[in-house]
Amino acid sequence: MARLRVYELARQLEMDTRELMKELHELGIEIKSHMSYIDEETVNLLLEMYGTQEEEEELIEEYEEYEEIDEEVNGKHFKNKEGSLEKIQTNKKKNSVKITEEDLKLDKFAEKIGVPQNRIIQDFFMKGEILKPGQSLNLQLAKKIAKMYDVRISFETEEKEEVIENPLNEIEKYFEEKYKDPENLKERPPVVTVMGHVDHGKTTLLDYIRNTRVAEREEGGITQSIGAYQVEVNGKKITFIDTPGHEIFTEMRARGAQATDIVVLVVAADDGVMPQTIEAYNHAKSANVPIIVAINKIDKPNANVEKTKQELVNKLNLIPEEWGGDTIVVPISAKKGQNVDTLLEMILLVAEMQEIKGIPDGPVRAVTIESKLDKGFGPVANVIIKDGILKIGDYIISGKVMGKVKALVNDQGKRIKEAGPSTPVMIVGFEELPDSHGIVYSVDSLDKAREISEKMREIEQKELRRKRHMKLEEILKMMEQSEKKELRLVLKADTQGSLMALSGAINKLQSEEISINIIHSGVGSITVSDVMLATASDAIILGFRVKADSQARKMAEAEGIQIKTYTIVYKLIEELQAALEGMLEPEEVEEITGRGEIKKVFKIKKVGSIAGVQMIEGYVEKDGLVKVYRSGKLVYEGKIESLKHYQQDVKRVDAPQECGIKLENFDDIKEGDELEFSVLKKVARKLTFEEDKGEE
Repeated sequence: MARLRVYELARQLEMDTRELMKELHELGIEIKSHMSYIDEETVNLLLEMYGTQEEEEELIEEYEEYEEIDEEVNGKHFKNKEGSLEKIQTNKKKNSVKITEEDLKLDKFAEKIGVPQNRIIQDFFMKGEILKPGQSLNLQLAKKIAKMYDVRISFETEEKEEVIENPLNEIEKYFEEKYKDPENLKERPPVVTVMGHVDHGKTTLLDYIRNTRVAEREEGGITQSIGAYQVEVNGKKITFIDTPGHEIFTEMRARGAQATDIVVLVVAADDGVMPQTIEAYNHAKSANVPIIVAINKIDKPNANVEKTKQELVNKLNLIPEEWGGDTIVVPISAKKGQNVDTLLEMILLVAEMQEIKGIPDGPVRAVTIESKLDKGFGPVANVIIKDGILKIGDYIISGKVMGKVKALVNDQGKRIKEAGPSTPVMIVGFEELPDSHGIVYSVDSLDKAREISEKMREIEQKELRRKRHMKLEEILKMMEQSEKKELRLVLKADTQGSLMALSGAINKLQSEEISINIIHSGVGSITVSDVMLATASDAIILGFRVKADSQARKMAEAEGIQIKTYTIVYKLIEELQAALEGMLEPEEVEEITGRGEIKKVFKIKKVGSIAGVQMIEGYVEKDGLVKVYRSGKLVYEGKIESLKHYQQDVKRVDAPQECGIKLENFDDIKEGDELEFSVLKKVARKLTFEEDKGEE
C-alpha cells in the first residue's frame, strides 16, 4: 500500500476524517491537516490495527443470534443452535477508573490506577521523561500515564444537589395570572426601537424626533441619558429606545418580558437593502414584533423609492401595503423632517391595531435597557416600566441585586416621584450593579427583597459550581483536539449592555479550529491594568466606544500589545473574523500542472531507472509531485528525485519538450506509463463559525 493522505485513509477505514485525526494525534503521528500524507509503513500498520478491530466486531455480529450464557475477562461464551458452547475471543477490556481533581497528584493517581508510583517514574524515565514523586499532574499527562497502563480514566460526576425554586418565578406567575383577565389591563404607550444599516439615518431620525417632540429639555443641571425617551403625538405618547445596534436589541429580549413592541426599520432610498439591513430585519423578525419600514433620504437626487420597495420584497419578503401586502412603508427625510409626522402617526396606528396593554397599577415589572456605575448616583438601572407604578421608597429586586428606590430620573433629566407603564426612567438605589437587560420587580418589604436576593445568590453559586464541574469534564475532550489555536481578548465597552452584546456576538465566532477566550471584560476606559493583563496573557485589547488613557497607550507600545477601538459593532466583528481567518494555517491544495508519457527507460548502474519522458501538455517542476499510471491504474505517487533536459539539471520543463526523470524510491517504470505532474499550493482558508452550522 502506497502512502495516503489522511482523508484517503479515513475513507478506506470508513471513519470520520476528524475522528481519525484525533486518533493519529493520540498515537503520536504528526499531521497538520486532512491533506497531510502518511507514509506507507504507517498506513499498513494502521490498516492492520483497525482491520483487526473490524474483524472482531464482525465476529461478534455473526453470533448476535446466539444466547449469551457466560462472560469471562478475556472472552464471552455463547450457545449455538446445536446447543454446544462456542467462545468468541475479544480484546481484554480496559479498566475504567473514576478520578476527581484531588487525584491529580502522581502518588494518588498511581494508587487509583493500581500501578506503583516508582514503576511509573521508571517507565517514563526510560522514555526520556522525568516525573517526581507526588508531583501535580495536568489532564494531558494523567491521560498519557493511564494509556500506558491500558487504563481508561473518567471524572466522577457530582451528586445532584437539592433544587432551589427560583423565587422570581412566583412573581412572574402573578403577572401571568393578571394578564389572563382583560379587565386588569389598560392601553399603554408603544415602545419602539429604530434599526437598520449603518449610515442609513437611524441616529438622524431619532435626533429629529427628540429635538422636535420632547416638550421640555433640561438646560444645565442633570443631563442624564437613560437610553430611551418619550415623545407626544396628537395627545398620545410613544417611547423610543435609543440602542446602538441590533445586537443590543436582541440582548434586550429578556426572560418574561420583551422591551420592544414595534420596530422601525430604516432603509436609505439611495442605497437600498444592505447586508446590515437584512441582519437587523432578522433580529426584529425573531423577536416577533410588527415592523414598519421608513425609507429615508428621499431628499437625495439619486433616491429611488420604488427600487427600494422592490428590494424589500425580493430580499426581505416585506410587501408594502400599496402593493397588496401588510407592511407599512413610509418614505421620509430624517434630515429635513419630511413625512416624519406621518411615520409617528403610523406607529400609533400599529400600536392601536396591536392593542398594546399593561397592568396600570400595583407591583412593578420593568425591563432594564442599561445598567452602569454613575459618578453621581452609584449603581443605577435605566429601565422601561412594563407593568405597575414604581414609586420613591419601593423595595426592588433584579436577579440577586436588591435595593430601595431613592430617586427616579426621567428622560429629560428631571426627578419624578413615580413612573407608570412604558415610562423610561433611571432607578437610583441599588446596592450593587444589577444585571443589564434583566427584569426589575418591586416587592412588599425589605425582608422579602433580602430573602429573594439570598436565594438568587445561592442559585447562582450552585450554577457556577455545576459549570466548573462540567468544564472539568470537558477538558479531556479539549485536550484531544489537535493543537487548537486560541485568541485571547480583553474587552472594554462604554456600558454593561454593550459589553454583554459584544460578548455574545464574539462568542458566535467560535470555531472548531480556533477558540476565542475573553479573559477579561469590563465597563470603562482602557487602563494600565488592562494592558498588564494582556501582556501576561498574550491578548489583544478591544475597546467599544471607549478610549485608552495615555499611560495605557504608552505601556501597550512598550510591551507590543495591540489596542483596537471601535464605535460600530459590525466593524469590530468583521475585523475580528478576518483576524481569526488569518490565524489559520493555509490549506495545501494539489494543482495538476501537466502530463507526459514514458517513451524509453534507461537503466544506469548505481543510479537506477531513468524515464525518458515526452511532455504532452503543461509542464513539470523538479520540486513537484508525480503520479504514474499503468493501463489506467495508479502504480506510484511521490516526488521527483532529479529532472534533466538533455544533460543539464533543470527546475522546469514545458511541453512539447523531452526530459529525463528519476523518481524518488521507485524504479519499476515501463515504456508507455503515463505521468501526471502536480504541485502543492497553499490556499488561504475560511472558518466555519458556530452560528453557520446547520445553515444551507
